[in-house]
Amino acid sequence: MKSQKKTIIIGSGFSALAAASYLSKSGQDVSIFEKNSQIGGRARQLKKEGFTFDIGPTWYWMPDVFERFFADFGKLPSDYYSLEKLSPAYSVYFGVEDRITIGDTLDKICEAFESEEAGSSKTLRKFIDKARKNYDIAIKDLVYRPGLSPLELVTPETAVRVGQFFSTIQRDVRKAFKNERLALILEFPVLFLGAKASKTPGFYSFMNYADFGIGTFHPKKGMYEVVKGMAALAKELGVVIRTDMNVEEIIIDQGRASGVIVNGQKYMADLVLSGADYHHSETLLPKKYRQYSEDYWDRKTFAPSSLLFYIGFDKKLINVDHHTLFFDVDFEKHAEAIYDNAKWPEDPLFYASFPSITDDHAAPNGKEAGIFLIPIAPGLEDTPEIRAVYLDKILTRFESLTNQNVKNSIIFTESFCVNDFVRDYNSYKGNAYGMANTLLQTAFLRPKLKSKKVKNLFFTGQLSVPGPGVPPSLISGKLVADLMQND
Repeated sequence: MKSQKKTIIIGSGFSALAAASYLSKSGQDVSIFEKNSQIGGRARQLKKEGFTFDIGPTWYWMPDVFERFFADFGKLPSDYYSLEKLSPAYSVYFGVEDRITIGDTLDKICEAFESEEAGSSKTLRKFIDKARKNYDIAIKDLVYRPGLSPLELVTPETAVRVGQFFSTIQRDVRKAFKNERLALILEFPVLFLGAKASKTPGFYSFMNYADFGIGTFHPKKGMYEVVKGMAALAKELGVVIRTDMNVEEIIIDQGRASGVIVNGQKYMADLVLSGADYHHSETLLPKKYRQYSEDYWDRKTFAPSSLLFYIGFDKKLINVDHHTLFFDVDFEKHAEAIYDNAKWPEDPLFYASFPSITDDHAAPNGKEAGIFLIPIAPGLEDTPEIRAVYLDKILTRFESLTNQNVKNSIIFTESFCVNDFVRDYNSYKGNAYGMANTLLQTAFLRPKLKSKKVKNLFFTGQLSVPGPGVPPSLISGKLVADLMQND
């Protein structure tokens, strides 16, 4: 039977949905309030003229984290959605009709490396084996710790790897691989952690094992099927999910969170959990109850924002894969424009996804759905004119690099950028991926899951523990639910 303990959760992203299921399973009466008309937080869906796009995440990595989540409820991911391993996983363009294809097995990837640089496959196998050991330590253990103490990071396994926490991904990769193109491919996965490879601890090479060792998957009908699956599980457990419910204030009674005000109406609760943007969540509190000042947030290294385009093409495209990266310009200059001197990059790297190559649900027959993403610094000026300039820039390069004409085949274009991240998600400075996982923003050094100033108030999501990305968000939901149950 359900206890009388009532919990309100703000937001319906991955971390909020995960926490809701754990809390409801423990016997709590759980309600989710989502400000938008569609659930999923940043992982919403766009449908237009027969095309379907994932608005947010498009990469499905670390399937074992999803399996572990559903297993906690006696379920399998396949009870809710179907997965397909992508072959190839992705390709990377470095010039006109010049790309390296990353296959769906380590053997195939070694062949690609070997054809680029003789002898590199042997080095790669050693590098990935080391990354696998880090993966076993990190993803199967460390990331499931709540960030309450630095001692959480101290284990016999991490003690012998302490040097990797003070080295960087870039240093370790460049030491092993002298070929610039291969080095860039190995540095690419840490972009999911929201920081430059030169600022990301070497221990995070476990992302390379997630990439090359496990592979890249696609949920049939898109990533939004994962959201729908998690929501279905939550509802099976008794969670109530309400949309168009904008939380305007967290009610504090004698230092304790006792409910929220939504669309002008009070809803009382014993516990309040915010899965919304952490900075925004604290603005829902009187200043004396906020843990982190504006200066605190301003000093932090945030993951990039993005300029995204969702394009319907009236034909099938050639010379591209489901996931295609375009590294034909100076990587460091673009990174500087994001992290060191925030400005619009003159020559941007970009990423494109064509889900309709794999999934016929993504576009009408004979047509192509394209998602284009340019990583940018958060907080930049965002205007329709700027968006139009950058759309033309990347499509011009795209046509040249892939040797095809596409501009005249566009049926429609929708875009999403800084202003939209702020409007739809209350995102701090319009960031897309949360707070970066740098050395000084790892584990116990990240914003806390439990408020230090308000009793019965908790936080979850990519600005908190363990960090940015979809799998970490699922883990964040589990961690905060455990804290709430034990509090």
